[in-house]
Amino acid sequence: MARSRAGFLVPLCAAALLVGTAACGGSGPVAAPAPAPLTLTPGSRHPNPSLPGDWTTYHHDAARSGSVTGLPQAGPVRKAWSTVLDGAVYAQPLVVRGTVVAATENDTLYGLSGTDGHILWQRHIGTPARLDELPCGNIDPLGITGTPVYEPTTGLVFAVAELSGGRHVLVGVDPATGALLSRREVEPPRGDPRAHQQRGALAAVDGRVLIAYGGLYGDCGDYTGGVVSVPAEGSGPVRDYTVPTGREGGIWATGGPVVTGSGGTARIFVSVGNGASSTGYDGSDSVLDLTPALTRADWFAPATWADDNSRDLDLGSMTPAVVGRFVLIVGKRGTGFVLDSTRLGGDGGQLSQAPVCSAYGTAAVLGSSAFVPCDRALARVDIGPDGALRTAWRIPLGAAGSPAVGGGAVWVVDYASGTLHALDPATGRSLAEAPTGPVPHFAAPVLSGSRVLLGTGNGVTAFSGG
Repeated sequence: MARSRAGFLVPLCAAALLVGTAACGGSGPVAAPAPAPLTLTPGSRHPNPSLPGDWTTYHHDAARSGSVTGLPQAGPVRKAWSTVLDGAVYAQPLVVRGTVVAATENDTLYGLSGTDGHILWQRHIGTPARLDELPCGNIDPLGITGTPVYEPTTGLVFAVAELSGGRHVLVGVDPATGALLSRREVEPPRGDPRAHQQRGALAAVDGRVLIAYGGLYGDCGDYTGGVVSVPAEGSGPVRDYTVPTGREGGIWATGGPVVTGSGGTARIFVSVGNGASSTGYDGSDSVLDLTPALTRADWFAPATWADDNSRDLDLGSMTPAVVGRFVLIVGKRGTGFVLDSTRLGGDGGQLSQAPVCSAYGTAAVLGSSAFVPCDRALARVDIGPDGALRTAWRIPLGAAGSPAVGGGAVWVVDYASGTLHALDPATGRSLAEAPTGPVPHFAAPVLSGSRVLLGTGNGVTAFSGG
C-alpha cells in the first residue's frame, strides 16, 4: 500500500448554486451542499480548446508520459511565487487554459493565476474525513488526493473528494469560474468505503471519467482494488472492475489508469498491489489491460507473485510506463519487467527483466528511455528494440518523486530533502536545483511554459525554470 504524509463546511448560498457562480460574497471557501446530485444537461457545455502550456491530466497526457516538447531550455531555477491554500496538495496541479487548478486535502478546489499565483476562485466540496474516523491511514484530513482530470467533452475538471464518514463524491467544476456543475456519489465496487482511498490520478476517455481505488496506509479493513467508469455528462450506466482477490489488491499508484488509443480500441493499463492469496493466483501483483467496458483483456504477473504477496513486494507501487511498443513495470521488489504491450504475457511472461530499484510513483518517458522514481534515487533505464532492459544511470536522492521531462532536463523532487532538481537526461548531471520546502510523498512537477509548478504541504509553488 502507499506511503504518504500528511474541515470545515461553509454554507453555499442558493442563488450561487442556481446560476453557477464561483462565490456569493465573502472571502471563505464556498461549500457544495451534501444532498441532491447534480448532473449535466447533455450539450449544455461548450468546452474551449486547450492552450499551449496546458497540463490537463496527471503527467501531462493520458499515457502518463510526463514528457513535454517546445519548452524553453532549462536555466537557473528560482521561486516565482508561492500561494498558501487551505490544506496540503498531494494531487498534481493542472493547467487549463492558463488557469492553475489545485486540489487540497481539505476538499477544496482552487483556480490560481499562472502569472503570480493569486486566487481566482475557490470551491469547497465538503468536510474531509478525519484520521480518527478511518480504520487506518496517515493523511489527516483525507480529502482530494488523486489528481483531477480535465474532461474535454464537457469542458469540466473532475475530482474525487473523500468526505467525512468515508464517502466518495465525484465533482465537475468549470475551470474558468469554479462553478460546480456536476456531483455524484462514486463508491468503490466492493467492501467498506471507509477502508478505500482514492490515490491514483483520474483519467478521461471517450466522455467518461475513470477512478481507481486502493486502500489506506496500513492495508486495513475490508477493501478491494477496483476501477469505476462514470459518464462525464452524468447520465448513463456506471461501469466497474474489481480485482478478483478476497481482499486488498489496491490500484493506488499515483498515475492511476494509463490510457492509450480511443474508442473501442482504447487500452487501459493499471498496476495492482498485493492480494490475499499466496497459493492460487488472484489477479493481484499484476499489470492489467482493461477494455473501455472494464473487462480484463490481458494481464501480467511475475513468477514471484505469491512471495510478493506474502512479503508486500508487489508491482502496485509504480504506474505502468508505456515505452513505444513496450510496457515497463518496476515494483517494490526492485525488479524491472519489460512487457509486450500487445500481449502482456500472463504468469512470468515478460520479454526481459533486470534489477532496477524499489520504485514508487510514475516514471517519465522520453523515446526509448524511462526515468524511474526509486525509493532513494532516480534511475534512467533504456529499452532496446528487442525489449532488453538496462540501467543507464542512477542518481542518489533521499526520496524521488515522480519526474517530468522538458526543456532539455529531467525535473524531479527529492521529497526527503525538499529540493527540486533539474538533471541532464543523458548523464544525470545536475543542471540546477532549488529548495521547495515540505512537499507530500511522490510529489510530481508540472511543466508549463517557463514555469515548474509543484503541490506542497500547504499550497502551490511556482518556479521559474527556463
